[in-house]
Amino acid sequence: MYRTHNCGELRINQVGENVTLAGWVQRTREMGGMTFVDLRDRYGITQLAFSTDDNEQLNQSARKLGREFVIQIKGEVIERSSKNKNILTGEVEIKVVELTILNAAKTPPFTIEEETDGGDELRMKYRYLDIRRTTIQEKLRLRNKVALETRKYLDGENFMDVETPYLIKSTPEGARDFVVPSRMNQGEFYALPQSPQTFKQLLMVSGIDRYYQIVKCFRDEDLRADRQPEFTQIDCEMSFVEQEDVLNTFEGLVKHLFKACRNVDFEGDFPRMTFAEAMEKYGSDKPDIRFGMEFKNLNEVAKNKGFKIFDEAELVVGIVAEQCAVYSRKQLDGLTKWVQRPQIGAKGLVYVKYNEDGSFKSSVDKFYSQEDLKTWAEMTGAKPGDLILVLSGEAEKARKQMNELRLHMGDELGLRNPNEFKPLWVLDFPLLEWDEETERYHAMHHPFTSPKQEDLELLDSDPGKVRANAYDLAMNGVELGGGSIRIHDRELQALMFKHLGFSDEEAQKQFGFLMNAFEFGAPPHGGIAFGLDRLVATMGGSDSIRDYIAFPKNNAGRDIMIDAPATIDEEQLNELALRLKED
Repeated sequence: MYRTHNCGELRINQVGENVTLAGWVQRTREMGGMTFVDLRDRYGITQLAFSTDDNEQLNQSARKLGREFVIQIKGEVIERSSKNKNILTGEVEIKVVELTILNAAKTPPFTIEEETDGGDELRMKYRYLDIRRTTIQEKLRLRNKVALETRKYLDGENFMDVETPYLIKSTPEGARDFVVPSRMNQGEFYALPQSPQTFKQLLMVSGIDRYYQIVKCFRDEDLRADRQPEFTQIDCEMSFVEQEDVLNTFEGLVKHLFKACRNVDFEGDFPRMTFAEAMEKYGSDKPDIRFGMEFKNLNEVAKNKGFKIFDEAELVVGIVAEQCAVYSRKQLDGLTKWVQRPQIGAKGLVYVKYNEDGSFKSSVDKFYSQEDLKTWAEMTGAKPGDLILVLSGEAEKARKQMNELRLHMGDELGLRNPNEFKPLWVLDFPLLEWDEETERYHAMHHPFTSPKQEDLELLDSDPGKVRANAYDLAMNGVELGGGSIRIHDRELQALMFKHLGFSDEEAQKQFGFLMNAFEFGAPPHGGIAFGLDRLVATMGGSDSIRDYIAFPKNNAGRDIMIDAPATIDEEQLNELALRLKED
């Protein structure tokens, strides 16, 4: 056999045993007549000892080993004279009597250490080397543990794992589809699923009353740190349930995962907040509630004082940064430039320093008296030593800009501890949202989301005010998952399609299979889907999901390791009856 033990399991009580190990050379160190080699596999590191006194030729061979050589050794476990408390095997080493080079290695393009010298693009190009790093393997182990514990929990709740197709029909809602040409049906295309939504609803019609799947999904959209073109969902659906049933079941799942995978306990029920309240207080439907800085509407005290920017604004909104009145002019100018960046889009930033002596200093002293600013402080809850930051403009834009500033201040002040976890259910989302480009309403979640019964009459008169039976679970400013109670009645589904601008023919063409199924006794049902990548990254205290995916894409949607996407040859194009458009 290649090994009797792995590189992470030998301990002091095994001194005297003869063992065989195999792995990669992490580093070599020469000390007089001794050579020490750190041997690594995914379980840990074991130190190997070679001595000129014992075997000069073997010692010389050890000194020729390069980083990442794959070797096998045989030897005796002995106690280390200089112990290493930083590794689990640090009390022992192997006195090597036999060395076999299984595979020599080129010098890797970056150091395979906890703190590597490789940049993102280089590490992605050689991802198979990057994965050798302990820090990446720990992330993948966490992902594996979360998936395993998810299956355990859901199996215990009588959920059935059912696979759904990857080659499906393209639908017009949501992000762009990835499409796949059909050779056997030329001129027609499959789409890769953005989610198994319609199939899990069909499974409810089928009588599979508790379904789940850890499933790949695909969306052709612009990428960022927490997005990939292919991602993984924990996708779930339940029959004969109301919203409360779904929330309780999957709050239980999240509590189980954090306990099993991070040994984190949550006390009591997760807090809940309506969408309207979340936008009013935080300007976000996934607020980070690890810290305060709730928004305060200052229209009443800031407008009609001769300051044109505020007077013409739909909303004047402020936050309080505690004990930040010490900010220098340079720091405040830096904040102003930060909110004026194109990706934020604010025209400017107003500040008010509430000095320790009770006086105020602001960028709008010309328009507001000390008494005026004291009123601002009372309205925002500011105390001596605090800093009030104010933005204004169109209400929706100002809130989004203030959300970005709030998160920025949270980072700057160290208030967003990655090892603190604050969940929040956000409820009562709008059913529809208006799109200026298409000049029609779109489903905020998807077209199968059920409206609240008490808002049904508003569908015709004021569709923008209709609330949905929809819910998201946010944590630390990240949307971990979302879902809804679904429409299970054909007539209501047809009405929904009408308000989304579908003709009867279009609705039948796109979703006729689902509407037809509803005629055969569809049960009330609802569900939720968690982004596995985001969930694991949040558990690991990371903003980026890339390191928790074995082989991720870069921001341009490319796999630079295998160079994909790539062109295909003329013969394949002809088989698919495709012709590329000339630039």
